[in-house]
Amino acid sequence: MSAYKDKKTGKWFVFFYYRDWQGKNKGKTKRGFQTKREALEWEREFKQKQETNLDMSFESFVEIYSKDMKARLKLNTWLTKENIIQTKLVPAFGNKKMNEIRPADVIAWQNKMLAYKDEKGNAYSETYLKTVHNQLSAIFNHAVRYYELKSNPASKAGNMGKAQTKEIEFWTKEEYLKFSEAMMDKPLSFYAFEMLYWCGIRLGELLALTPADFDFEKGVVTINKSYQRLQCEDVITEPKTAKSNRIIQMPDFLVEEMQDYLKLLYGCKSTDRIFPVTKSYLHHEMDRGAKTEGVKHIKLHSLRHSHISHLIDLGFSAVAIADRVGHESIDITYQYAHLFPTKQIEMAQKLNAERG
Repeated sequence: MSAYKDKKTGKWFVFFYYRDWQGKNKGKTKRGFQTKREALEWEREFKQKQETNLDMSFESFVEIYSKDMKARLKLNTWLTKENIIQTKLVPAFGNKKMNEIRPADVIAWQNKMLAYKDEKGNAYSETYLKTVHNQLSAIFNHAVRYYELKSNPASKAGNMGKAQTKEIEFWTKEEYLKFSEAMMDKPLSFYAFEMLYWCGIRLGELLALTPADFDFEKGVVTINKSYQRLQCEDVITEPKTAKSNRIIQMPDFLVEEMQDYLKLLYGCKSTDRIFPVTKSYLHHEMDRGAKTEGVKHIKLHSLRHSHISHLIDLGFSAVAIADRVGHESIDITYQYAHLFPTKQIEMAQKLNAERG
């Protein structure tokens, strides 16, 4: 027997041996169970995880998935995934055995998600539903690929929700210039929005900038990191993607502006953040400026869309724009296709002329 009762506490504990992933024999003790049955059930689940036996519960496999994936992802990415797993997936599938979850179970869960309404009567957005389902499918795919689960029930059930289909919102150059006038009363805000609009950098990239990132002789700024506020701590990570590591040529007026701004930062070290504020601060400032100048409200991230749309309007190719903003050119073509001047008519005209 591997379950024992602690005479001092009156609770049960287990002690047993198992082989780890290196084949070594190790002892394992776990205390604090109210009943012998709970203690033995914990031992059974533990051994199944060690043997990667898919007879284990979904919640137990989530622990394996977490150990496999957490170290491979950026912290902010993992925290987002973890929140979805713990709030939307474990409550629904946690006690079910991995090898007994059927497509019908997934469909029943989907229907509950689709029917959900909060206290204000709002349903989950289409994009959120798709994101949640994709995470469920990712867990089952992991089990199929690495732990020999026969099939993915989430894939068989089919997806729910839709990818983002909203039209991209942005400011024209004239709208941005009008907005920027309201920011001139606060230098930090003004220069932060200048970098966002004229360079098209992401918010996290802006908030990670230091004096060392600027080369004013060459007129460039280097993007090689991103700022996040995670678990009440300031965290500097690598940029969103490998392509996000880039050097951006700034327009001459912005070079002069940033030189002026850095002169205002007395005692600022070369590695200090030059915009030591939060995302919520910039959200508030953007709302303030838009309201003051009567400019339509757009999201903070939409300043990046505004920069890209301005470059499209100036006639630059998707490839050139992608290099500047740290995107893949195919993403620029797909996301902003409706903003590019149509080439279809021009193509047809040239084909007509060619035939004579």
